[in-house]
This record gives sequence, structure tokens and C-alpha cells, in this order.
Amino acid sequence: MKACYPGSFDPITLGHVDVIERAAKLFDEVIVIISHNPRKKCTFSIEERVDMIHRSIASLSCADRIRVMVNDGLTVKFASDHGIDAIVRGIRAVSDYEYELTQATANMMLDGRIETVFLIARPEYSFLSSSAVKEIAYNDGEFRSLVPEAIYDDVRKRMIEIRNEL
Repeated sequence: MKACYPGSFDPITLGHVDVIERAAKLFDEVIVIISHNPRKKCTFSIEERVDMIHRSIASLSCADRIRVMVNDGLTVKFASDHGIDAIVRGIRAVSDYEYELTQATANMMLDGRIETVFLIARPEYSFLSSSAVKEIAYNDGEFRSLVPEAIYDDVRKRMIEIRNEL
């Protein structure tokens, strides 16, 4: 069975890596989908995010069963077009569940063959988001325990660049 895990991953966090690794234990193949939304301003380019994800998952024992792709349309359509059986979503809090339930229900209506699987965030990642990482990094806080070591310098350098532009 194949699953996809969509998100902006701007940047990828250790919470994302945890969900990817856990999904890879449940499915034969996991496709990490970088969802491209032209209405959303991202800190890192699509190419940078693809590279950061590859570097972040390279050391996982299941890395050979994980692919990274980009999608600029509906996730459920991407899943259908690529023979994907399930969409994996991470849930950190009740507010995530409410949002994700709405999305999952809409996806069911569009293609009832594709399931949505919720993976509950580990407690140490229950507060973690890409936005939180960027806010901490931008304000020169310590965020090394929040992102994969492979991308720590990339995030730190980009936040310094952004600060210096202002």
C-alpha cells in the first residue's frame, strides 16, 4: 500500500520526520508531497525544501521507501493519479483534528477510495510547527532540538538573511 504525506515543509521539522518514519512502518511506500500554494509566501523555495527533506530523511532505515514530490493541486487528485491508498496527516491538538476532519471528509466526497490516516504527534512534538521554528530562529532562539541536524544551518542562515534585510 502507498501513502502520501502532504505539507508545505517550510522547513521540515523533527515532528514531520517522526510522522514520515512512522508512516513508513505502516505503508510500503510513502510519498512526501510538498504542496505548492502560490497564494502562500514561503521562506524556502520548492527546490530548497525538496533538498532539505532528502537530507533530513537520508539516515532513516526506511529512506529507500520514501519519495519526495511536488503538487500544486488537490492532494486527493494527486493521490488518485498516483495510485495512492491513503493520505497521512499529523495531529497535534484538537484544533488540528477539527481542521483535518473537514479536509478528510471533503476528500472522501471527492474520492471515497482514498483513506485518511491520522497519526498523533508524540508529546515532545505536540507544539511544533514550521512557523514556530521560523519564529524562534528569527529571534535568535535555540531551535536545534526542533529540526533535523542536516538542515539546522540552512534555517539559521536564512533567518539571519531575513533579519538583515529589514
